[in-house]
Amino acid sequence: MMIAEPYAILSPAVRNILWILTDILLAAAILLGIRFYLYMLQLSSYQFGGFFRFLERHRPYIVLHAALAVVWIAVWLLIPSPLPRIILTVAEGILLIRFFFPRKEKKKFVLTSRVGRLIAILAILFILDFAGCLACRDFDLPAGWALWSASLPIVPAFLPLAVALANLLAQPIEKSVRQWYIDDAVRMLREHPGLRIIGITGSFGKTSVKHYLTTMLSEQYAVLMTPGSYNTPMGVVRTIREQLKPTHEIFVCEMGARHVGDIKEICDIVHPHDGILTAIGDQHLETFHTRENIIRTKYELLDAVEAASKGENPSVARAAGRAVTAEPRNLKIVNGDDEIIAANRKYPEAVTYGLKEGNTYRGEILSVGVSGTTFRVTMPALRGSGTGTAEFTIPLVGAHNVVNVIGAIAVAHMLGVPEGKLKMAARRLQTAAHRLEIKKTPYGAILDDAYNSNPAGAGAALETMAAIARSEAGTDASGREMLKILITPGMVELGEKQAEYNAAFGARAAGICDRIYTVGRTNSDAIREGALRAGFPEDRIRECATLTEAMTLMNGVEPGRRRVLLLENDLTDDYA
Repeated sequence: MMIAEPYAILSPAVRNILWILTDILLAAAILLGIRFYLYMLQLSSYQFGGFFRFLERHRPYIVLHAALAVVWIAVWLLIPSPLPRIILTVAEGILLIRFFFPRKEKKKFVLTSRVGRLIAILAILFILDFAGCLACRDFDLPAGWALWSASLPIVPAFLPLAVALANLLAQPIEKSVRQWYIDDAVRMLREHPGLRIIGITGSFGKTSVKHYLTTMLSEQYAVLMTPGSYNTPMGVVRTIREQLKPTHEIFVCEMGARHVGDIKEICDIVHPHDGILTAIGDQHLETFHTRENIIRTKYELLDAVEAASKGENPSVARAAGRAVTAEPRNLKIVNGDDEIIAANRKYPEAVTYGLKEGNTYRGEILSVGVSGTTFRVTMPALRGSGTGTAEFTIPLVGAHNVVNVIGAIAVAHMLGVPEGKLKMAARRLQTAAHRLEIKKTPYGAILDDAYNSNPAGAGAALETMAAIARSEAGTDASGREMLKILITPGMVELGEKQAEYNAAFGARAAGICDRIYTVGRTNSDAIREGALRAGFPEDRIRECATLTEAMTLMNGVEPGRRRVLLLENDLTDDYA
């Protein structure tokens, strides 16, 4: 009773203002919470599985919302007095604003049309909630507002569910919008019967091969490629609708996948003439569940090419409505060095490339340095040219990069680009951003492999770092080899094997690196355990909260000594 007295002496107008200001504070907190969960949904590609896995990984969010629900149910049952409710509501608003206030984002939240539709659905849900409160008070506006205001503090307890519900309700709309865009892209391809479409997929390496192949084919053809990471069905559709021109002769289409059927979905849109399979590994095991599912999905591209070779597909058929065979012939190209591909050869006639004996296009590395790599390629006879060899120099390092370039050389060579043009194009190749990109610095070099990571790619990055440190450019005036420093948050999306793979990564790093800095908590324990088990000195591995902290520590190690720094992976905010 004593607590209620200060409130009781206030005039009705002041009380209303107090409630309105409290509601505004809480509404601002709710809007920030909605923005946060829409951002997490966007990072999860609007997939329910990814969104709920985020919540599972970040238990404090679940605890927060559950606690809010319990507190406000207790408040309604035990505290009828207005003033304590106002105080608790203000406290809740301040807590939520602090919790959800936007911080520096690694990948920016984008207000796309899809986000706009989700916001509209959420707004409708809130309007319906208010209408329900109004109906409960016989449409008396002040009474309805008072009921809605009293119920508002419980809303934050259900924000993740509200966003998930909006996403569910949006599915029919999104399906319709998606199909309209797909149909429009298919129409454009149908009106471009002369376009040759080359699909590229793989657990890793596909983006690099896409860039290298586009550079080489551009010596002779007008080429369009899917930009950046536009390797989803809608990314491919957007590329076609926004960038395809009548003058384009070849479309290089990167195809990514997280689930069985993802590659087939893209193939059913573009109907590729040719297909390149760069590698098969355990990337995205979290969503594929088994390696067998990954293998089956990656081969969906070559299955589509096989269909094209039997006259069941592509461009002229799209235009004329009849089945024809693409010309010249439909190409199936696979990385012959990849052990999983070699063990699962579905199409024995496929052209192979790599550094191992027996590949159709076989390379041999001649020299490696910070400035690049020189290698020789033995090529098959084409159009009576006879088997021969050719030397190439590329401004890239790493055996995996050489293999990727050989794959691009193989396709461009088979499509008629002369050897001389291929050599010139090779000298101009550039690494895709943040994919083992070499950045020279006054104290040595940075290997930026921060875009993504997988077990095979991380191992290749470590070997590349070791190769640079061993090269002539890797020593200083006194002959000391470069310091080899690894900064990494580890690898994700590996399902039940995530800890195992990160421990193996730590063990492999222990045999190469002089210092290891883990970033964040996600995989630090596994990497540390693997490194220590392999005999790595405990005082040379550190866990850091942020990349900035790791860089600061790295700069303080043996100042003045040259070094090569590997930045392996950078987790998005839904893993932070």
